Amino acid sequence: METPGEPQGGITVRRALELPALRSGLPEVVAGADRLRRTVRWVHAGEVPNIASLLKGGELLLTTGLGLGTRPAEQRAFVRQLADRGIAALVVELGPRFSRLPAAIVDTARTAGLPLVQLHREVPFVSVTEEVHTEIVNGHYALLRRAEDVHRRCTEVLLDGGGVPEVLRILADFTANPVFLETAEGQLLYAAGTAAEPAAADPLQVWEGLRGQPAVRESPPAGTVLVDLPGGGRGAASVRARLVLPAVGSPLLTVHRMAAERAAGLLAVVLMQARQEEELAARGRGDFLTDLAEGRVSAKDAPAQARVLGFKPGEGPILPVVLRLSPSTGTWTPLAHALLEELSAVGVPVLLGVRPVEGRVPLLLGLRAESERTAVADRVAVALRAGVARTGLDRTGGPGPVVVVGMAGGWAAASAGLRHAAETATAAQGLTDRPWYDARRLDTELLLWRLRDQPDLAAFVDRAIGPLRDHDATSRPPLLPTLETYLAHAGRKAETARELHLNRQTLYNRLARVSELLGTDLDDPQTVLALSLALQARRHVP
Repeated sequence: METPGEPQGGITVRRALELPALRSGLPEVVAGADRLRRTVRWVHAGEVPNIASLLKGGELLLTTGLGLGTRPAEQRAFVRQLADRGIAALVVELGPRFSRLPAAIVDTARTAGLPLVQLHREVPFVSVTEEVHTEIVNGHYALLRRAEDVHRRCTEVLLDGGGVPEVLRILADFTANPVFLETAEGQLLYAAGTAAEPAAADPLQVWEGLRGQPAVRESPPAGTVLVDLPGGGRGAASVRARLVLPAVGSPLLTVHRMAAERAAGLLAVVLMQARQEEELAARGRGDFLTDLAEGRVSAKDAPAQARVLGFKPGEGPILPVVLRLSPSTGTWTPLAHALLEELSAVGVPVLLGVRPVEGRVPLLLGLRAESERTAVADRVAVALRAGVARTGLDRTGGPGPVVVVGMAGGWAAASAGLRHAAETATAAQGLTDRPWYDARRLDTELLLWRLRDQPDLAAFVDRAIGPLRDHDATSRPPLLPTLETYLAHAGRKAETARELHLNRQTLYNRLARVSELLGTDLDDPQTVLALSLALQARRHVP
């Protein structure tokens, strides 16, 4: 593969001509001036007619012309054989054999696209060889250092608690191309794009193009780098997964393959130790769902990308759902497995992802009709909670699982619905536990959560219920629970007394004390509204 950029483990013809030994020969390029970026892999000097048979390709051939023949036909054949062999360039030293290169040699080189250089002064070929080979070795060392630097960065990321996605993103940024990890059978585990090219095509779109047709799956496009991750077994089991680096945005160079091979060793160890292919695939789906929610995937492109990830919802509406857990959860692999197993019995198409950093499990579900929303939400909530219970994450002592269900609709609605559900699930942590929450019914809670860092919200809470908080900190019985229960029952005293296990007169006395401390009338609608908001908001302020 000839690339116009960095040479593949050598130097360019142009660079060789710039070195002192060849420069002293006053080189003149007489053919192939547009091919001087070809890679010089090695230098060879020779004067025999059949020298092409001794070469492997990529050589810079030095000669005085003794083997080129005397007849034009011989000269043309000599140049064509070198061009067919794929040498980098032919350098002929003028002198006793040629005072100027014959037209047959120049014309054939020009036709074959072979760089042809004539030297007007005699040069020691051994000096040329030493200088070019030294430059090539230095170039190899530089490539090794760049590859080792990527390997070091990948290792540091893993030691700092990162995983396979972070390693793949380092590779993607280094190569300026998307990077994919697939199973040995060719199924996508994770797709990483490059942050260096914001306008680059989405990795899932690239993958769909690469794997969309059987012929492409069997024979990757030219320039694609494939690196196997060993699995420790024999035969087919010896390959656990495979790195796929297509040359989409930039040509792939030798150093990119070297870096991929070093990273593959790290990835193989990670996969064998954690057996996390299932979680990795779930994180890939989680990245897609997050990108969809945050508007980085358009509603037009989303269906095709979702199909790549195995989600085929049909023609009905799509229902967004978010499960919220503690971000410190460390067992996402068994959780992803358990949730998928439990959801398999729900009876609708499901796309489930995980976002460990945020502690979220976003989902999309395919409905046959919008009327199914409540029934499907009931079944999904049961399945999600059962999956969490199987992994023991509901007994960790932290906030319990929160399930929030958005509105059903098309792909555009799914994007906004996922974002709304994700925020609402965070705001809902700590509320009275329910099987699932309707995102629409928690808009006030979400608004207060968004204002949590505003000093005005804390001041409002302090003005509205501060005297009760001060009372409850030093006196008994506490009055805030009485007020909360009273407002929750819309001012119905009999129901409030029953829930608090109080007789009527005791409740009346407590409510009178609340009114006295706050200096308000609990029968005033504006007062009731302000107190209700303050009681909700106190969960979100210090």
